[in-house]
Amino acid sequence: MTPTLELAHDLISRRSVTPEDAGCQALMIQRLEAIGFTVQRLRFDDVDNFWATRGNGGPLLAFAGHTDVVPTGPEGQWQYPPFEPTIVDGMLYGRGAADMKGSLASMVVACEQFVAEHPDHKGRIGFLITSDEEGPSINGTVKVVEWLEAKGEKIDWCIVGEPSSTDRVGDIIKNGRRGSLGGVLTANGVQGHVAYPHLADNPVHRAAPALAELVAQQWDKGNTFFPATSFQISNINGGTGATNVIPGAVEVVFNFRFSTEVTEEELRERTEAIFNQHELDYRIDWKLSGQPFLTAEGDLVEAVVRAVEAQTGQKPVLSTAGGTSDGRFIAPTGAQVVELGPVNDTIHKVNECVRADDLNQLTRMYQSTLENLLRP
Repeated sequence: MTPTLELAHDLISRRSVTPEDAGCQALMIQRLEAIGFTVQRLRFDDVDNFWATRGNGGPLLAFAGHTDVVPTGPEGQWQYPPFEPTIVDGMLYGRGAADMKGSLASMVVACEQFVAEHPDHKGRIGFLITSDEEGPSINGTVKVVEWLEAKGEKIDWCIVGEPSSTDRVGDIIKNGRRGSLGGVLTANGVQGHVAYPHLADNPVHRAAPALAELVAQQWDKGNTFFPATSFQISNINGGTGATNVIPGAVEVVFNFRFSTEVTEEELRERTEAIFNQHELDYRIDWKLSGQPFLTAEGDLVEAVVRAVEAQTGQKPVLSTAGGTSDGRFIAPTGAQVVELGPVNDTIHKVNECVRADDLNQLTRMYQSTLENLLRP
């Protein structure tokens, strides 16, 4: 078994369901300190994090990731126990194999091998690791970034190990992500008997035309890297459960996934303008989960693309598709950010798995990126 697979096994065997770390970070820290990293353990509330660096100045290349995993679901439905990593027919099974303990193992081993060959490398190498990515994401990477900013520490380049690939490792590199803006609309009316609608005011009827207008809106046309902004309703709740009662209020939960062609402020203003035009008595509780970010070009994109091509012989596709990642907290500091990790078709599923050799190949991609950016 390769060093990467051995470390992946050790990490997967720890039941680190968010926000628990279950000793994963201690294992990583031990390996990193052994090759000259200085480590700061950072616990915020119930979340373990750490920041580690090696080097004496110059540009900083940071690896970012998370040791926490999502719950397993019914363990009896797993072909192999989720926290007993098992390799069968070349596939490594276990919760976190793809998201993202496999990537963490590849990062650590890539650094071990790079440092062994280049102990006096240029620049600095960093690790920003949390156990809060799969949870609320309020005491993890966002807090570490705030801590770094307060210290004047700047990340120049950042590789996030999220499972970015679709069919084979390295076929997709995420060089940005859409923003996520959520809202909870509460529209008020007057409750009454359905037989006497003139004595009531149905908020569902009032809200429906406004919602239809929001669904039909073209918020922008997207651009070379981003699809057009989308508006989606995820939940509608109203009424007492009785068939003969007009509800007094309706709650609508919705979300924008937005591009760099529109701002959070524009989306709020345009949404509220539509509700005002329909003369609704309403309140919206807004929540911004992340701004869109993009690393269109630069040293990091070039280095990662070259590293993937060197291993696969094929040029990866740059993409901003998918949900959010902790890159949304790092990019606003001015860092160039990309995501490179394993195939993502089984993440969060029962029987999560990854091709074992993909992790070995991912290790070589990370090491090659280090070579491209920090080789003396």
